[in-house]
Amino acid sequence: MSRRTAPAAVRWTIYVAIAIVFAIACAFLSNWQFDRNASRSEQLALVAANYDTDPVPLADVIPEGGSLTAADQWQPVELTGTYLADQQLLVRNRAHGGTAAFEVLVPFQLDDGRILLINRGWVAPGSEQPEPDVVPAPPEGEVTVLVRMRLGEQLPASGRTAPDGQVPTINLPLVAGVVDPQNSVPMEQSAYGLMYSEDPAPATRPSAIDPPSEDPGPHLSYAIQWILFAVMGFIFIGYVIRSERKYRLEEAEERAASARAEAAGTDPGVAAYLRAAPPRRRDRDTEDEDELLDRTR
Repeated sequence: MSRRTAPAAVRWTIYVAIAIVFAIACAFLSNWQFDRNASRSEQLALVAANYDTDPVPLADVIPEGGSLTAADQWQPVELTGTYLADQQLLVRNRAHGGTAAFEVLVPFQLDDGRILLINRGWVAPGSEQPEPDVVPAPPEGEVTVLVRMRLGEQLPASGRTAPDGQVPTINLPLVAGVVDPQNSVPMEQSAYGLMYSEDPAPATRPSAIDPPSEDPGPHLSYAIQWILFAVMGFIFIGYVIRSERKYRLEEAEERAASARAEAAGTDPGVAAYLRAAPPRRRDRDTEDEDELLDRTR
């Protein structure tokens, strides 16, 4: 059955079905954006709750044999120990300063023997080569470091790798596989520290990593837009059905006028004019004259 010969009710049912399917898809996408907005709101609340609190010992957030929980992310921690500078690594392709920068990772051995990975900040690529011209060295000897705790990252979905002395992402098992063989103690793999203070402070240090953005993102507005799209889909289908119904009524009126003209023997050209011309309206004077004649009869 073709679209042109299908009954109107069948076509309109198809139109409504299409609108319903479109609305379901919009509802799914809207719910996805609502979920992303809720997740982003939780992240912002976590940063607001932990970012500027007083530093605590590492054992308070990662007890012996335990691991960092998501609720303790961004919690400041005070560490005392020594940098293992000979095991320094660079994380490549990090967006800082409008360029593909490098972040500087250095294992840090605490006084109690535990080893925690520290992110000391970022350095720009070199002026004549991709690698940095200079990577500021960490302080020597015993150092007191203030860090904010962060969970590790996933391995790259693309499977990209990195040359010696670099890693493609801060995946803690990957980093541990590079530095652990050199140490008698395994590196902590549930979290790393994002450094924001060192005492004694070195003469130069990598650029500090910016604090997390407070922008909630466009997820809520996108969710509302998808709802509006679903409503607009029904409005559009209603307009299509109304327009088609109006067109069919006009066609029916034209066919009826043509049939009357043919039955009366009207010339086809005149019939076409009569179908196209709007009905004549009688003016008020003519109506009054007719009413007066009717009364005098």
